[in-house]
Amino acid sequence: MQTPADPQDRHEYPSHWEADVVLRDGGTARVRPITVDDAERLVSFYEQVSDESKYYRFFAPYPRLSAKDVHRFTHHDFVDRVGLAATIGGEFIATVRYDRIGPDGTSASAPADEAEVAFLVQDAHQGRGVASALLEHIAAVARERGIRRFAAEVLPANTKMIKVFMDAGYTQKRSFEDGVVRLEFDLEPTDRSLAVQRAREQRAEARSVRRLLAPGSVAVIGVGRTPGGVGRSVLGNLRDAGFTGRLHAVNRAFPVDLKEVDGVPAHRSVRDIDGPVDLAVVAVPAEHVPEVVTECGEHGVQGLVVLAAGYAESGPDGRERQRALVRQARTYGMRIIGPNAFGIINTADGVRLNASLAPEMPRPGRIGLFAQSGAIGIALLSRLHRRGGGVTGTTGVSTFVSSGNRADVSGNDVLQYWYDDPETDVVLMYLESIGNPRKFTRLARRTGAAKPLVVVQGAGQAPPGHAVRATRLPHATVSALLRQAGVIRVDTITELVDAGLLLARQPLPAGPRVAILGNSESLGLLTYDRCLAEGLRPARPLDLTTRASAADFHRALSRTLADESCDAVVVTAIPTIGEGAVGDAELAEALRSAAEEVPGKPVLVVHVELGGLAEALSAAGRTAPSAGAMAPGTDGGAHPPPLSASLERGDPHPPAERLPTAGAGSERLPTAVTAGAEAQSVASPRSPRTPAPQPYSRLIPAYPAAERAVRALAEAVKYAQWQREAAEPGKVPEYDDIDERGAAELIGGLLERGEGLTIGVEETCRLLRRYGIDVHRALPAPTPGAAVDAARALGYPVALKATAPHLRHRADLGGVRLDLADEEQLRRAYDELSELFGPPEELRPVVQRMAPRGVDTVVRAVIDPAAGAVVSFGLAGAASQLLGDMAHRLVPVTDRDATSLVRSIRTAPLLFGWRGSAPVDTPALEELLLRVSRLVDDHPEVVAVTLEPVVVARQGVSVLGATVRLAPPPARDDLGPRTLPAY
Repeated sequence: MQTPADPQDRHEYPSHWEADVVLRDGGTARVRPITVDDAERLVSFYEQVSDESKYYRFFAPYPRLSAKDVHRFTHHDFVDRVGLAATIGGEFIATVRYDRIGPDGTSASAPADEAEVAFLVQDAHQGRGVASALLEHIAAVARERGIRRFAAEVLPANTKMIKVFMDAGYTQKRSFEDGVVRLEFDLEPTDRSLAVQRAREQRAEARSVRRLLAPGSVAVIGVGRTPGGVGRSVLGNLRDAGFTGRLHAVNRAFPVDLKEVDGVPAHRSVRDIDGPVDLAVVAVPAEHVPEVVTECGEHGVQGLVVLAAGYAESGPDGRERQRALVRQARTYGMRIIGPNAFGIINTADGVRLNASLAPEMPRPGRIGLFAQSGAIGIALLSRLHRRGGGVTGTTGVSTFVSSGNRADVSGNDVLQYWYDDPETDVVLMYLESIGNPRKFTRLARRTGAAKPLVVVQGAGQAPPGHAVRATRLPHATVSALLRQAGVIRVDTITELVDAGLLLARQPLPAGPRVAILGNSESLGLLTYDRCLAEGLRPARPLDLTTRASAADFHRALSRTLADESCDAVVVTAIPTIGEGAVGDAELAEALRSAAEEVPGKPVLVVHVELGGLAEALSAAGRTAPSAGAMAPGTDGGAHPPPLSASLERGDPHPPAERLPTAGAGSERLPTAVTAGAEAQSVASPRSPRTPAPQPYSRLIPAYPAAERAVRALAEAVKYAQWQREAAEPGKVPEYDDIDERGAAELIGGLLERGEGLTIGVEETCRLLRRYGIDVHRALPAPTPGAAVDAARALGYPVALKATAPHLRHRADLGGVRLDLADEEQLRRAYDELSELFGPPEELRPVVQRMAPRGVDTVVRAVIDPAAGAVVSFGLAGAASQLLGDMAHRLVPVTDRDATSLVRSIRTAPLLFGWRGSAPVDTPALEELLLRVSRLVDDHPEVVAVTLEPVVVARQGVSVLGATVRLAPPPARDDLGPRTLPAY
């Protein structure tokens, strides 16, 4: 960290403005304040700027900076004059500064809220999005210092800079005078500016991952001179996979005259390689990694895969070693996978990259796979790669990333890549921790709307090396919140693979109605029971009997798929013996051909001891969804029957329908659609960039147990329902009476008192009032006389409450007296409480005006390390405290979220007229939830809010108690300018 040395600098060096950013081309740069120590860097930077760029900056020829210029551009007070620089390798590549100005355009101080802003970018780095990133950061700095508007004067010929301002998405005013374009824009974020920022973030982070997964050249550093060892193994894996780019083996211990290792060019240093190196796989001990990183950075390597252990997972010293590694790599604009990583894989024909410790390249396919754990990564690759053996068959992988300690590249980065990757249809992730939960849920919502995202998340503490705090929410609550963001949340690796195979191979179901058919009545009934347990709506199983032929299966499946009362089909199959027994290949072809006749519905198979059937159903072919995989209800295909269409259910174990078998003289199967048949020309909605239709072979997943098949189908049903709802998302309402700026000023003043605090009653009421939330006044009553005075001030009738911690919100203990109509009743109630619970100094009694009768509820908001900002709702008292009957929604809460939140608790009927009681004002309750959500979303310093009790009456709501806790905003959230995790 640098510190200013000039006495005119009025503020300490703002280290929290330092940030690493990903640029448009996927490289990284560091943004930091300019200080007096940067004079030489500034002069060197300016010398490398073209005369044209200098002219655009100063509106005149300006070949060099004078000493006065250098002093001006390096001396800032970090309030009225601020300069930021983007650096790579410690050297400036771009600068931006603002100067606060008054109404007359001259220098000014606060409360003036306008500033003039100017940029200068080295010509070699123009077009990389540096100016756009700097604009985001200088705007955030300006808002922090009370500046609300920027002005910039630009020459008309400087079209690149004009475009930077115009494309930023802020509310702007443009004028032309004296040959200069003047741009003025408010710095208050808008929906458009936020959308622009996030679109740029996605493109930049996706490209940074793409540079790692599709390199043109790879150097393996640490290749042993003899067979064996990590480096030599990775080199062999790359070579055996058929990597299409240039491959290099590096070891400083190689003899000078060694030219090749296993047919790969050998070098003693990366510096000796003739030509660029895009990716370096670092397989040297941790103590030698810094030297390797320096060599790679100086050679222009774009990214590193660090396999070495001995970092944060090994303790405090390793944690500091890991931080130093990230800082060093980012100095050169490199991104890191690892350390302690298993490696990365890309099966695309044009790449064929296996830069991992996996000895065998997985089959190409449409599943993207991410695992923080190397051991779990091995298990996932093995399960997806394995043939037959009673498993669900085989499928392929598009790309695989095992991030290890994920010191830099994380699951969020890889999600950005997979979002619009045309080679990936389904994303499977094993997450031991979530470093930036707000960002993850935002990306999950967007990704889930385009393609399925299936996640297993560890329920315990984050593993060593992962700099995140453990969640305070129950595991089931975190799971429910992730599901709200579109995540298909499963509990085990087996369920992850089961769901992934179904989603990769089959279309989404239009609803929960399931048909079951097969040659085993008992297996059909077992499947029926599991469907009921998973919340599906199964029809009576259709028993084909054990004598069923392949033709019988084909005819039954064709007929069932054509039935509009069915959304999905589960086929059960057991082995048969004797004359005319159906063979595995014959049955597989019968099912596949029938499914291809009606491609819009998913088909699953539950088989018993039919390993050959599983393998036959998994015949080679593309795992992309068929033309029928159009998400239900989207354009481009037949509309599914409405969800409300009912299906007669019958008894828990209904008598199975029976279909006459064809026997030996049955008719022959109709001609099957052959593998590779042309799909219908219907675009799949699962990628935001719709690919052209491709030939495919529909693959039917086969499961060795009914519960596995049905659980996977249930997840697909819930995801399809979420995707339909996400197509018409709710809105976050705007309220004219919200004073966001006033709340920010109040919060800033309160936080000057300390790092984290629960603010007082008066401050709480003032803050909530800024968001249109009124809290009923509660006046302290330390004596009976004070209670009487308070009641007179408030007006009768009143309530007398004990607020001691052991009595607060415990009306059941008798610490509350209601409907006190006059002074006599109030004094009597005061004496009763004192006799029951002790003197007033222990009771802490307060007097509050009576609120209209209604249902007592509780509203909470909290910032959780694993889930982000969460709003919770339940009924006050035993329902929420004893039974845990609380519902939760992620912030920001939309109007649809608020409506469903109120109705999600088990005790919700009490709000809607249960047993003849009067319904209460749930629209007013929903508005309160939305206002609390806005408060937490707008101000990350608000880390906890509790409103209890909230009395919901027939008309309106009354907030009788409130607490708010504040803390400094996190160094990294999802609300400010784009940044990478800080180290």
